[in-house]
Amino acid sequence: MKQINFFSVCSVFIMVIIISSCSVKRFLPDDEKLYSGASVKIVNTNKVKNISSLEDELQELLRPKPNSKFLGSRVGLYYHYRTAQGKKGAITKYMNKKYGEKPIYYSNVSQNKVINLIKNRLDNRGFFNSKVTASVKEKKHTKSIVYTVDLTEPYVLETYQLENDTLPIYKEIKEVLKTTLLKKGTRYSLESFKQERIKIDEKLKGKGYYNFNQDFIIFEADTNQYKNKKFDLYLRIKKGIPKKALIPYNINKIKVYPNYALSQKNKEIDSTQYKGVYFIQDTVFFKPKRLRNYLLLNQDDYYNPNNSKITSKRLSSIGTYKYVNIQFDEKLDSIQNDSVGSLEANIYLSPLNKRSLGIELQAVTKSNNFAGPGLSVNYRNRNLFSGGELLSVTGTVAYETQIGNNTQNLNGLKVDLGASLTFPRLIFPWDLTGRFKYGVPKTKISFDSEYLSRSNLYGLISFTNSFGYHWDANKYLSHQINPININYVRLFNTTSDFDAILANNPFLQSSFDQQFIAGFTYNLTYSELGRSAKKNQIFIASNVDVAGNALSLLSNSSPGNKKTFLGLEYAQYAKVDLDFRYYLGLGKEQTLISRLYGGLGIPFGNSTVLPFTKQFFAGGPYSIRGFASRSIGPGTYNNSTTNSTYFDSSGDIRLEANLEYRFPIYSLIKGAFFADAGNVWLYNNSSSLSGGQFSSNFINELAVSAGAGIRVDIQSFVIRFDVATPLKQPTSTSISTIKLNNTILNFAIGYPF
Repeated sequence: MKQINFFSVCSVFIMVIIISSCSVKRFLPDDEKLYSGASVKIVNTNKVKNISSLEDELQELLRPKPNSKFLGSRVGLYYHYRTAQGKKGAITKYMNKKYGEKPIYYSNVSQNKVINLIKNRLDNRGFFNSKVTASVKEKKHTKSIVYTVDLTEPYVLETYQLENDTLPIYKEIKEVLKTTLLKKGTRYSLESFKQERIKIDEKLKGKGYYNFNQDFIIFEADTNQYKNKKFDLYLRIKKGIPKKALIPYNINKIKVYPNYALSQKNKEIDSTQYKGVYFIQDTVFFKPKRLRNYLLLNQDDYYNPNNSKITSKRLSSIGTYKYVNIQFDEKLDSIQNDSVGSLEANIYLSPLNKRSLGIELQAVTKSNNFAGPGLSVNYRNRNLFSGGELLSVTGTVAYETQIGNNTQNLNGLKVDLGASLTFPRLIFPWDLTGRFKYGVPKTKISFDSEYLSRSNLYGLISFTNSFGYHWDANKYLSHQINPININYVRLFNTTSDFDAILANNPFLQSSFDQQFIAGFTYNLTYSELGRSAKKNQIFIASNVDVAGNALSLLSNSSPGNKKTFLGLEYAQYAKVDLDFRYYLGLGKEQTLISRLYGGLGIPFGNSTVLPFTKQFFAGGPYSIRGFASRSIGPGTYNNSTTNSTYFDSSGDIRLEANLEYRFPIYSLIKGAFFADAGNVWLYNNSSSLSGGQFSSNFINELAVSAGAGIRVDIQSFVIRFDVATPLKQPTSTSISTIKLNNTILNFAIGYPF
């Protein structure tokens, strides 16, 4: 019933908005009609290929933009009109201030101006002398425009030639042109010429041409030689540009200020030279030996802006500095023999406060529907040993309870104490620094302890220790490897109810028996999200977790044929998962996201099941949203007939697929429609979990749900409400009838994927 009431409230709210907003027509002046937008129609009689991007470009030129709509109604315009009429109610004033829009009338539209913009863009893309006309579609209160483009055959490239000259810079340009994208048959495009200029400029700067500028490059197109829509393209450098723009520069001196402040300007400070670099600091704030490895600049190297950019990124990644500023000063007498100039590199590093103490009052929601308040205290010491080391100590106390429907009304208290020490360098028997150009690896040693008391069930203490490395291979790809990863978990204060659950479920009992986990973990992440101008983006994450192999060489067998290490029974397993996401951009802030997830855990040797903390779960706000968190599976096992909890719904194998269409609604409010499917299974058969083992019939055992969502996206901070209903149970072979009383309202922070 909670879901029905929720729908009712939303429906009433939406109806009020629609009814009120439909009345904007009564505010219209008698001699005006609202402009409802325009569209572009391309008549491609010449059957020109690959013009979809051109259509998008032309659509962006349409001016002005019509008043925005929410569910078909002009909410912003309505409250503007009400305010203009003198309505000063609190709601009206707020809505007008937040969303109000001035009316866009048809009389505000200049067809000729838009037509000229379209023609100009067509000329820039090689479609010279194309015909553009406008037609008006009129309704009772609105007018819209359709711009029809009669596309001519475009001009294409016949030859691409570089002006001959004896200057060394022309030889460098000639090398660049070996990889040009301007090939014979390429369509005429000013944008392509612009990109070619940028590419040439970047390559020349990478060769040391510090004072060169892309504006010094001139393209000239000649269409007079042909009568069949072809042109010759000529490239040359402007006449009369400064001499210093035509010669390369090298770096003759590098100075680093590891503890820079404005008060140090023009002040004499001690200097230490290390490997060709001068480190200028009164006291040793940052050891030159440690800082030098972050610099890709070397004395006598040619100037290369890419090396400077990566050096700046590497220095910022240390975590010690607030600002990193690299400046190059041209020496007045820098030109040597009229062929080479010289630069002085100055690197100014402004540090953050060395120590910080933070206190956070938290409100936490989890994927298993637990939520509650928490208090966290964090202490940080940056640059602990004058080498950029970061010491972090965190303590957290939190209370959590399950919220929403289809939960077990559990609550608990969690106390966490953890510490980590991060070295911004590779701690390894051999020096491998030179192998990492984009990002310097970090070495992290961490320890974490957690106490969890789950009401009416059990208490749990866990300790985790790890030693590993993290580095970015490039702006898309990152690696994290932990050759040492140790986890110890111990149950205590179990209640009779929980003991009964374990007694009735050997699978669950086994997953808690092996409390000691020692192994190796590796994570690879490839992400184009927010880092690429691509319209369609990819995200891939994979984890490998192997435990118990090394311990098996040092262990002893217990009477039950289980091997132990230091008296503790340890787990042996291999686990891998893969998360693949594809973000298909549909334009106008619309995206279609498809996601495939697969995970496989194989227990062996000392283990028949994965440890509980390593098992897979399905369901909840970040998984299959029409089912409660951790309520699905394993396989076709039906736990409704037993007195079990969500612990039963776990497994060694997980498959999941998601499809979500995201679109803007109004301002910060976004919407989504989605469908989810998946399940978890056991690797080995369990007599207590009938139907839980993975089989060839797994497709028919998927749980399926679908729904819709509203999201408030405030500069990447997302508050999410997703309403979903089950469409198919794992025990069913067909889609079931939708029932509102099975609908689940998911509240979460952030997007599900």
